Amino acid sequence: MKVLDLRCANHHVFEGWFASEDDFQDQRTRGLVGCPVCGDAAIEKQLSAPRLNLGAAPDMAASPAPQVAAATGNAQVQALWLQAVRQIVERTEDVGDRFADLARQMHYGEEPERGIRGRTSADEAAALIDEGISVLPLVLPEALKKPLQ
Repeated sequence: MKVLDLRCANHHVFEGWFASEDDFQDQRTRGLVGCPVCGDAAIEKQLSAPRLNLGAAPDMAASPAPQVAAATGNAQVQALWLQAVRQIVERTEDVGDRFADLARQMHYGEEPERGIRGRTSADEAAALIDEGISVLPLVLPEALKKPLQ
């Protein structure tokens, strides 16, 4: 199994596990590899060092280089964002294109209140806000709406 460091065109960094380099290239060519943060399919493989178990680990007392620290911070932000998205997906019902209608019905007491998510136009979202209905525009890539590993 090969673990590859990957990056999308939006500079989100993530890992992908593949049977081989050929397997990665095949999946990427067929559009099966996508960024877990934004869904972008323009994926590039990053340089990465293989892991070699050659004995005891060296003393890592020195602080990481600034680039590594920045990348780690970025990875932490991505991880927190993915965790938040997972919670939103787990705790809300996907009502699809019925979002605006159901949000209004809940607001006016015609439908029991519950957490919902769905799709609506920017104009319709603005109309909901004008009516005093709280909505939060949030882009969720299709891959995140499915079971997450």
